[in-house]
Amino acid sequence: MDTFSFHDYKADYNMRINTWYISSLLVSIVVSIPILTVFSSFFEDTSNYFEILKSTFLYEYIINSFILLFGVLIFTLIIGVGCAYIVSFYNFPGVKFFKWALILSFAVPAYIYAYSLTAFFENFGTLYSIIKSILGPGEYNKLIPKFDGMLGAILSISFSLFGYVYVLTRASFHYQSQNLLELGQNLGFSRSKVFFSIILPSARPAIVAGLALVAMETLSEFGAVSFFGISTLTTGIYDSWISFDDLAFANQLSFFLLLFILGLFFIEHISRRKAQYHSPSRGGVKQKKKLNLKGSKSIFAFSVCFLVFFISFLFPVLQMLYWTIIFPKNLLDLNILQLSLNTIYLVFLSSAVLIIFSFIANYGNRVTRSKFLNFLTMFSITGYAIPGVILAVAFITFVAWFDNNIIKYYELSSIKKIFIGSIIGLVIVYFIRFYSLAYNGLKSGYERINRSIDESSYLLGYSKIKTFLGIHVPYLRNSIFLIGILISIEIIKELPITLILRPFNFETFATTAYISASEDLLEAAAVPSLFLILIATSFIIVTSKYILRDKNE
Repeated sequence: MDTFSFHDYKADYNMRINTWYISSLLVSIVVSIPILTVFSSFFEDTSNYFEILKSTFLYEYIINSFILLFGVLIFTLIIGVGCAYIVSFYNFPGVKFFKWALILSFAVPAYIYAYSLTAFFENFGTLYSIIKSILGPGEYNKLIPKFDGMLGAILSISFSLFGYVYVLTRASFHYQSQNLLELGQNLGFSRSKVFFSIILPSARPAIVAGLALVAMETLSEFGAVSFFGISTLTTGIYDSWISFDDLAFANQLSFFLLLFILGLFFIEHISRRKAQYHSPSRGGVKQKKKLNLKGSKSIFAFSVCFLVFFISFLFPVLQMLYWTIIFPKNLLDLNILQLSLNTIYLVFLSSAVLIIFSFIANYGNRVTRSKFLNFLTMFSITGYAIPGVILAVAFITFVAWFDNNIIKYYELSSIKKIFIGSIIGLVIVYFIRFYSLAYNGLKSGYERINRSIDESSYLLGYSKIKTFLGIHVPYLRNSIFLIGILISIEIIKELPITLILRPFNFETFATTAYISASEDLLEAAAVPSLFLILIATSFIIVTSKYILRDKNE
């Protein structure tokens, strides 16, 4: 009888393990399908458009992409590291405000910044109106600089993305020991030499990780480069599909871009593995002392931080507000309530799906400890590194293939209408795009739960599901809240996926702003842009206390 009970318990235990394993495996497979679709499409036949593009614009796409990437990396490196250093090592009036205010640039998508930049500096634009009101009528357009084309795109993307470098570098600077700084001073190093020889090298993993994220976002940027008329690989993918109806070649361009972006993803992953995110021990490490700035140095530090804050956040907000006030009709014509409901609907539905399935995948990996499942999960989370336009095209490609080869073979009803141009398809691609964000967020929380807690729970008679719902979910509620906010910010700003896969006559603030701007109606784009920024800003302010909190301040 005892032998039977033991085997019965073991069989039940294995069955539950297999249930979690299969559930986690299915989640990873679903997320991996579009990625595999991009790779498999490399071998498909394309139309004559490939030969035309190869002899005309293909190299221009590649060169423009690299110029854009190089310019953005230089700007974000200087701005992000510079601001992080100032607020981490010095005390001056406003430092506590700037340390979180500088991340508000995340609320301004690059395409909205591009609209603001153009509206302010264009002929007879906002700057012209300001000068005219002060100096009277005149030929001022010749004196106003023009920030369009490649320069405009680099500036727009840089001021929108430098926050990645700023946040990660600041976190690294915050935990640097006073011992290292005193060592440099004892060796007779000047403050600049301490920065370049000690502070900067010790923060290298964080800086590289931030730059890798910036690089991935830059290469996947669609709205800003499309607005400025710059031909990059991302716009080439969109044009191949929309303008020339060559889905196969769009996927082949995606393949080359994906290879490069995955390389950046693994560079970021390796750098992150080398970084130390734990707090220094109290015994042998001194907490860093900030240097109090006075006089001109204090004014300089304040001016640098305020200038970056103004250019990256206040400038686009004020420009959008200006257009809204000057042209109130655009506010009255816009269905704010419907756009808000559409946006909130997508945010809540997508966040719920992402968090639930990320929980399943995390707990399945934790329970089974399968190396294969862990590898497949790591592969599936690379979806975050893939541009939204690529994921949308890959998803449509897979659905079309499945419908033509599987559904028709068994003479079933077509599934294209269910997944293409529908909320279901939109949420699925959101899920694939932001799965990494949800999975890694929960994983970092799970790493703080000792496995002995699980074992104690099992000994007390708790089942796997009861341990999951009764212990893990309550313990990780703060992580769930934070992940929900981060996902919401991303979905609110997301443009190409929503633009391609949304149902007919279903608009969000992002798509409404883009459509107006693409029709050269920048004044009309101001209202949805302003609402988008304000909603994202409110989420970021709530989130900032989690990602920028200092235990010793």
